Amino acid sequence: MRLGMPYVHIWNILHLDRSGSSPACFFSWPYETTPEALARNVDGLKKIGGFLAPVLAVAKSYAEKHGLEIDWNDPAATVSKLAVITQTPREFDFPISNWPPQFHYAGPFHDGEGREQVPFPWEKLTGAPLIYASMGTLVNGIEHVYRTILEAARRTPETQLVLSVGSNVSHYDLGTIPSNAIVVSKAPQIELLKRAALCITHAGVNTVLEALAQGVPMVAIPIGFDQPGTAARIAYHRVGEFVDVGNLTVERLSELMQTVRKNPSYHLRARYFQKVIARTRGLDVAADAIEQAFKKNTIVDSSGEGAQLSHV
Repeated sequence: MRLGMPYVHIWNILHLDRSGSSPACFFSWPYETTPEALARNVDGLKKIGGFLAPVLAVAKSYAEKHGLEIDWNDPAATVSKLAVITQTPREFDFPISNWPPQFHYAGPFHDGEGREQVPFPWEKLTGAPLIYASMGTLVNGIEHVYRTILEAARRTPETQLVLSVGSNVSHYDLGTIPSNAIVVSKAPQIELLKRAALCITHAGVNTVLEALAQGVPMVAIPIGFDQPGTAARIAYHRVGEFVDVGNLTVERLSELMQTVRKNPSYHLRARYFQKVIARTRGLDVAADAIEQAFKKNTIVDSSGEGAQLSHV
């Protein structure tokens, strides 16, 4: 904004609905349209404003220093007027209809290409129904979550679990590993999802979309950030179930794993989204939206001191 440079916004995580018509992504509340639910949503937005106040203070200071006149009472004051693009497919969102015209649903921004090759002991896979579990790369150091997943796997000996624990937890801190489990620090996620019957996830958008791209239903254990909102959408669209980390027990997780594995409707819904993602081609949609946005604007910089936008 200070340079007069055109910009777009990309939601790599789950996007935030600032209107209050649906729960903000930081909450796992269900989608409802009752007056009570809408009031709850608005109250949630106020709480988020409190959380983000320190960040907003930095932005205000910067704007004042550079003479930018911004209406800070408008939550969308600094949002791009050209394009806002989310990698969440429209079909996977709540039924929100009041997005501004520059908002674009796309689809996953990954295509599986160019990833680092991750070694994995493929010879240890037995052919039993595969459960792939990962709690992501950011908030993945909660040992009791991993122990709970391992114990739930122990109670389903007819399956095989691959658990990716990241670099914040040592295998030695997790106790005795069940005979039907493989624990690794890092896993070739997409390749394993192609073989999986179920994915246990923290409900990070990237993992969720990768699971759906392979038609794999999920049991989610959201920890923080936008994960609760993604977990709520997993349940809303019947591609899986979730349990908040504060309510996580071996019994509850085992129950949800059995429910999702045994009920074919979850698999059918996941395969529906597999077709949606393949058809939509999120990278192409995002690229097209950006190109169209910038075609409507040109940068005029005759002085060399800063670009100005003008419509063409």
